[in-house]
Amino acid sequence: VPFDGGTTYRSGTRFGPQGIRRISALYSPYNYEMGVDLREQMTLCDAGDVFTIPGNIEKTFDQISNAVAHVCSTGAFPVILGGDHSIGFPTIRGLASVTSKRIGIIHFDRHADIQETDLDERMHTTPYFHATNIPNVRPENLVQIGIGGWQVPRAAVPIMRDRRTNIFSISDVEDLGPEKVVEMALDRAWDGCDAVYLSFDIDVIEAGFVPGTGWPEPGGLLPREALKMVGLVAAEGLCGMEVVEVSPPYDCSDITALMGLRISVDVLGSMVAHGKLGKHKSIIDKPFVP
Repeated sequence: VPFDGGTTYRSGTRFGPQGIRRISALYSPYNYEMGVDLREQMTLCDAGDVFTIPGNIEKTFDQISNAVAHVCSTGAFPVILGGDHSIGFPTIRGLASVTSKRIGIIHFDRHADIQETDLDERMHTTPYFHATNIPNVRPENLVQIGIGGWQVPRAAVPIMRDRRTNIFSISDVEDLGPEKVVEMALDRAWDGCDAVYLSFDIDVIEAGFVPGTGWPEPGGLLPREALKMVGLVAAEGLCGMEVVEVSPPYDCSDITALMGLRISVDVLGSMVAHGKLGKHKSIIDKPFVP
């Protein structure tokens, strides 16, 4: 989803999918530690880019929702590469449109992204206000991990409280440990739900490791912590995932794009290793209607 029309400051994430695809040439489909070869476990297809429309965010959202709904309606597991985080609303809207089941969300980020509007529009600071207005996506099943620093708008705090969302700060990860935070996150995200969706904003990782992003915030997760946590989340099964806010114009030696790729393939590898890939198909019970 090469779109950064929801960016409020430094643009460039529309080149994120291109950058992640390019650096993927470094990888084979085999992971030694997991003992997994993705070629033997799945049919993997690059479905290409969603046709986004610069300057028209709402029409782009419609395009994204239709594309995601079309892919999900086939029973395929969507791996969505952004793009700025405004796409977090239309992606989950597309998925939710082809199921009557409830969906929880686990969201890794340094920012809360739960304002109603920003600059009077639905920008990359707003997706989870609107996503949790979808009838089968309850705010009580939204879990946000890594939130903190000096870029979380104060106006977002009463919305979190009113909607009873679940927030784990970096301090919580330090105090409780990654494994315990994931255990608690899974408990809240899966409570009363039939599937869970993963949204990973690359800026949740310590800014020194991922310079290629629009809103870097020092003090985030270490790469090993992030990989450990997404692996544990994926081990319980997912119905889809997205990696957002990779901005190649600000990157150095493609290390941010490489991290976005690593998150994506580690999720797939963990699901394969734990026998969860494809288990989400049972929730797809409604046809795709553009």
